[in-house]
Amino acid sequence: MKNKGCLSAGTIGIALLVIGAIVFFWGTKGYNDFVSKEQNVITKWSNVETVYQKRANLIPNLQNAVKSYSKFEQETLTKVVEARSKATGINIDPSNMTEQDMAKFQAAQGELTGALSRLMVVVEKYPDLKADQQYLNFQREYTAIENSIRTETVYFNEAAQDYNTTIKQFPNNIIANFTNFKEKPQFKADAGAQKAPDVFTE
Repeated sequence: MKNKGCLSAGTIGIALLVIGAIVFFWGTKGYNDFVSKEQNVITKWSNVETVYQKRANLIPNLQNAVKSYSKFEQETLTKVVEARSKATGINIDPSNMTEQDMAKFQAAQGELTGALSRLMVVVEKYPDLKADQQYLNFQREYTAIENSIRTETVYFNEAAQDYNTTIKQFPNNIIANFTNFKEKPQFKADAGAQKAPDVFTE
């Protein structure tokens, strides 16, 4: 009976070790998967920031293009410059970003988009400026960058959705809760966001 009891205890011990090993390797794989997917989100966010920064870097070129037109509505250009300053002043940590961070970022970038759109409407009143080579160069670069912004934000949303789905699925959500992996916010589409801006006019 004694040997049988020892054997039973040993069998239980081995079983517990096996279960522990399974849980450990499952948990490790899940954790590493979360890390990989979160790093992908961070990379995609870096790409988003890069294209938005490229757009902001175009503003000095725009200023140079219009500064020689003394009758140009300077207030419109001033609003673009102010919106640029606000947009570039927002720094977000992608590993800890919240819905509020994303909303603030989108609002600032949207304000710059609106200011640029209004300026381009005003430019319509100035045929010489419309034909100015510097302004034409700005238009081409601006259109290309806006298309890149749309592409990169889509890639970011896809990465964030993949990450969010992974950490919310059972039993991954158990590991995520213990290891503090939190859901990432996504870009919310604005009205007409699917269409690139048509800055070229006849």
